[in-house]
Amino acid sequence: MLRFLLILGTAWWLSLPAFSQTTADKPTGPLAELSARDAVILGIVEGVTEFLPVSSTGHLIIASHALGLEKEEPLLDAAGDPLWYKKPSAQHPEGVALTLKLAADTYTVVIQAGAIAAVVLIYWGQLTGILRGLIGQNSAGLRLLRNIIVACIPAVLLGLTAGNFIDEYLFSIEAVVAALVSGSVLMLAAERWRKQQRASAASRLEPSDLTIRQAFGIGLMQCFALWPGMSRSMVTMVGGYFAGLSPARSAEFSFLVGLPILTGAALLKGYKAGPAMIQVFGTSSVILGSLVAAISAALAVKFLVNYLARHGLGVFAVYRIALALVIGAWFLVN
Repeated sequence: MLRFLLILGTAWWLSLPAFSQTTADKPTGPLAELSARDAVILGIVEGVTEFLPVSSTGHLIIASHALGLEKEEPLLDAAGDPLWYKKPSAQHPEGVALTLKLAADTYTVVIQAGAIAAVVLIYWGQLTGILRGLIGQNSAGLRLLRNIIVACIPAVLLGLTAGNFIDEYLFSIEAVVAALVSGSVLMLAAERWRKQQRASAASRLEPSDLTIRQAFGIGLMQCFALWPGMSRSMVTMVGGYFAGLSPARSAEFSFLVGLPILTGAALLKGYKAGPAMIQVFGTSSVILGSLVAAISAALAVKFLVNYLARHGLGVFAVYRIALALVIGAWFLVN
């Protein structure tokens, strides 16, 4: 762990000279600018909240609002031409212009690469076990891979078929607040159920011991994560509870299931709007944000596993209710 943090810290330090030159190197024009402070804040928020069961969406709403990254005016490049989130096409003749808000949303998804890298390094043993399973040397690793794939299928299919509906109807402050509160109720119910089942031998299950049916049940729970504010890690952990995993093992399976989903989301967003987003914020901002996300995610993952092993999810449910009140009050006043 210490070696991992030292490597990331050194890479971050080496990136600072380039970062300090970004303002001078940028062409003059109406491009937005992300300061080092903003990149660090977004990196911390993304890295910590992506894996804690507290909703990264809710925290990023607050961070983006506080940093003034919610402007909806179309962005132009240095030549005065529009930057595109979706270029004009036969399906979308007018296209979708890139705004500061869309650029910031893309930025927070792309810097997930840092958080993904942190989980890969922390759970390298399990991942190498999966690779050995593929060549017939580790049956538990092969079963773990099977369970990860099965748990990913429901959310991926629902996301592909209902993505437009979700974007149109569920990306609102009201929907996020409702998801935060609903998720808290679900967590408290799951925690109460777990304590009633504590003496069961099933609590000693490993993620590789899950049946296909149990893994699919966790996948169905993960579909709720498509509701912004619900939290992918939270619903996966709750699904793990109901499948018989202990809190710590539920968290670990949540991290592993998140790897292909988060990687796919980062690649898709990066493909759609990555180059335009880099024009807006600069490469150094992306590097800095990713490094900070990696460090903060590594610390968050280690903290969460140790905490859950002793205390469970209850405190996070209370925190989510407090967050819902803060978001609701903030946007009601503003």
